[in-house]
Order: sequence, then structure tokens, then C-alpha cells
Amino acid sequence: MSRALGTFPWDSLADATALARSHPDGLVDLSIGTPVDPVPQLIQDALAAAAGPPGYPTTHGTPELRAAAVGALARRHDVTGLPTDAVLPTIGSKELVAWLPTLLGLGAGDLVVIPPLAYPTYEIGVQLAGAELLRADGTLAVGPRRPGLLWLNSPSNPTGRVLPVEHLRKVVDWARERGTVVVSDECYLTLGWEAEPVSVLHPAVRGDSFEGVLAVHSLSKSSSLAGYRAGFVAGDPALVAKLLAIRKHAGMIMPRPVQAAMTAALSDDEHVAAQRARFAARREVLRTALVDAGFRIDHSEAGLYLWATRDEPAWDTVAWLAERGVLVAPGTFYGPTGERHVRLALTATDERVAAAASRL
Repeated sequence: MSRALGTFPWDSLADATALARSHPDGLVDLSIGTPVDPVPQLIQDALAAAAGPPGYPTTHGTPELRAAAVGALARRHDVTGLPTDAVLPTIGSKELVAWLPTLLGLGAGDLVVIPPLAYPTYEIGVQLAGAELLRADGTLAVGPRRPGLLWLNSPSNPTGRVLPVEHLRKVVDWARERGTVVVSDECYLTLGWEAEPVSVLHPAVRGDSFEGVLAVHSLSKSSSLAGYRAGFVAGDPALVAKLLAIRKHAGMIMPRPVQAAMTAALSDDEHVAAQRARFAARREVLRTALVDAGFRIDHSEAGLYLWATRDEPAWDTVAWLAERGVLVAPGTFYGPTGERHVRLALTATDERVAAAASRL
């Protein structure tokens, strides 16, 4: 299979990166959500303790891991009634996002709906499958065609917007009437600031059934496990079973030590709360500095990013910030309607965030 996927968006930041790096006080990189805080010790210990067994791990994940995921969803997000066989570990969440249309059997002639502003990998997944893409405008106006897959993302990357329960339930009901699979990317669900995000797996959204609904979760941000590639998908048991069968054949298996590390991370809420507090403090410093410098912050009521604008083309704002040694992502990476915004990540150390604030 050969498809033209285009240039990786962040590669186009090379010139801005060089300019920002030339700042006398060094680069402050807020362009990508890469964790900078240490992996909690209890997770490192669990990883090391599982390093000895030589056999193949299970694609479905250990029973302990799946039980820990169900427990975490219940404690942290009030998701009840989820069976443990309806959880499947993934090698980070990005690979699942990229390959999900293909794994669900979508291809030429099938329609996939994504948010108008969205993580670029949603579109890449559609291209890999050879399907057709539609950016929804929030009204579910897709014409007479039945989408095979509809992506939700709340809190949103990049905007930080939170979809209310009523809207989520409306989408699920609409999709079930048409046999459309709803997949909710919930990687930032623990990071609600001015609004409380709700999982698509919550009973208030999915009703008394998980039919046709999946949620994608990542431990990259909540537990600083980006380097471990630790994620999972949960929801409709029939859909999870379909994904499991294909992933067994394809060898898409999470390493056993990472499964152990995930189990530890999902079983402990204290480190998640501590990480959330770090992000909250950095958000306050950065948000205040941006507003004082004349930026407007739109949405951003949750998640790991600030969606900011100076009411000018995004690349002009990127250049303005790069001159001050601060690297950010232009909103155009996420869709045409992001042309006048930039996205700033909260994933820099306290010292670097303070440096960015002082330069603004």
C-alpha cells in the first residue's frame, strides 16, 4: 500500500524552531505535548519487576491490567458496568487512532467524520484506510450518507473545548439510529479546569448499553508515560472483540513490562492528582502572561493546551513568539478553521514556563 500522507506537520516548524533556539535564554518548546515530569516511582518499580518473564505477552492484556482500567474509569470518571473483556491495551493511543478505520474494515466509499479542528492523526487514519473524510460542523449535517465512523474529542485537542453531556448523548443516539460507530478520544479527560469532561462511556451518555461506542484513553499525560506507549480502548464488547482478533493476527501487542506498569498507574490516583496540579499551576502562569500580552484565549476550559489568538494569521503569531524564544504550533495543523490561532502546550518545566511568561 502506498499513499501520499504529506509532510509531518511539525517538520514545517524547522525555521521557527531555529529562530526560537537562538534566543539568549534558550528555547521554550510549547509546540508539542511531550511530558517533562519524571515517571512516578511506583510505575518504574512495576516495570522493572516485570522485566524477567521471557514468554510472549497476551494481546488482550493481563486480567489485572483490564481490571485496573475498569476500576480507574469507575473511580475517576463514574463509568459503571463495563466488563473487563471490553478493555484492550494499545501501543499508545496514536497507533490506534491511525489504524482504527482500517481495523474496523472501512475503506473506499466509506465516510469517516472528524471534528472541524482535530488531532492530525484522525485524518491520517482515514487516508490509510482509503476512506473519505468529512469535518463535522457540530450539526451532524452529513447528508444522506451513513458514516462508518464518527470521532469525538472532548476535551478537544487543540481547543480544550468540552462537549456537554446532552450533546454527547445526542451524537450517540444519532449514530445508533444509523449504525455508525462512535469513538471518543478521551486522552485529556482528567484535565478539566473550568468544565467537567464526561466520558462517552458514562451511563448518562451511552444509556444502558455500550453498543456502538468506544473510548480511547492514554496514560501519556496523566502518568507521564509517553515513552512507555501506554493506552487502551474500551466500550462495546463486540467491537473490542473484533479489534482483538485482528490485533492478535497482526502482532500488535503491548510488552509485558508495560502492561505491569499500566496496571500500577491505573491502580493509583495520587500521582494523577499530583500531575494535574502541576499542569494547573503552569496553565495559570502561561494563561495570565498571554492575556497580559494581548492574546485572547478561546475555549481551553480543559485539556493540556491553550488555544490563543492575536487576531492575525497563525504563522505570524508563530513567528512573533519564536522571536521571543517560544515555539508553538499553528492552528492550521488541526484544520482550516484554525488559521488565526496557535496552540500552546502546558508540557514544559516550571522554569521554562516562567521563562516564557517573562518574555511575553
